[in-house]
Amino acid sequence: MLRPCDMMAVCMARLIQDGDTVFHGVSSHLPMVAVLLAKATHAPNAVHLNIPGGVDPHRPRLQSFTSAGGELTDPAEAIFPLQEVFDLSMRGGLDLAFLSGVQFDNRGGVNASVIGDYRKPKVRLPGGAGSAVLIPTARRAILWRTKHDPRTFTETLDFVTARGNVSDIVTPLCAFTVYKGELIVKSVHPTSSMDEVAQSTGFPLRYLTLSTTPPPTEAELRALQDVDPDDTRNLEFR
Repeated sequence: MLRPCDMMAVCMARLIQDGDTVFHGVSSHLPMVAVLLAKATHAPNAVHLNIPGGVDPHRPRLQSFTSAGGELTDPAEAIFPLQEVFDLSMRGGLDLAFLSGVQFDNRGGVNASVIGDYRKPKVRLPGGAGSAVLIPTARRAILWRTKHDPRTFTETLDFVTARGNVSDIVTPLCAFTVYKGELIVKSVHPTSSMDEVAQSTGFPLRYLTLSTTPPPTEAELRALQDVDPDDTRNLEFR
C-alpha cells in the first residue's frame, strides 16, 4: 500500500537536480529524507545543507524530532554555518530551499506568523525565521505541508510572512507548481483524486493538463528504505 509519506518523499526528491545545493530547516524530516533519496538515486552530486551546518552528512540516523541535531554534523563532510547559508542564498548560490508554513495562497504566499488579526491573533506561530530570507532569495523554494485542507490552502492569508521564488508545493494529495505567478495543480497523487484536491483547497483550482503523479518505482522504494530505515518520514502522519 502506497503511504502519503512515501509519495511525498519521492515527489520532493524528484524535484532535486544533480548538482543542486539544497537546504532544509528544522523539523524537516520529509525534506531531509528527500535530499538523501535524491543523492542515492538520480542526484549524487547534490550538496546537502542543513540547520546545524553539516554538509553532506553520511547516513544520518535521527535521534530527535528536530532534524537539527548532532547526527547531521558528526558524519558530515564539512561544516557550513547557518549564517553562511543565508549569505549564500542572498548571493544567488542556493539552488533550492525546502521550507514550510501554516497557510498558503494561490500565488505561493506563505503565512507562518499568526492566525487571525496580527494584533490580537487566535494563534501566534513561530514566525518567518529563515523563510523570510530564503523564500525571496533562493533560486527555488519548494514548500511542503503534511496537511491539505481549506484552512491551509486559503484564498487570503491572515498574514504574509514571505513571498518570492516559490516553484512547487508538495502535499499528501497533490503537487502544485507556480505558473505565471499563480499556483496550479501539476499532478494528483495516485492515492487521491482531483475532486478530493478541489474539496480540500480554499481557492479555485487551475491546471494545464490533468495528470497523475507517477508512483514510486521499486528502485526508489528500496533506496527510500535504505536512507530512512527508521521511517522518520512518517513521523508527522502518526
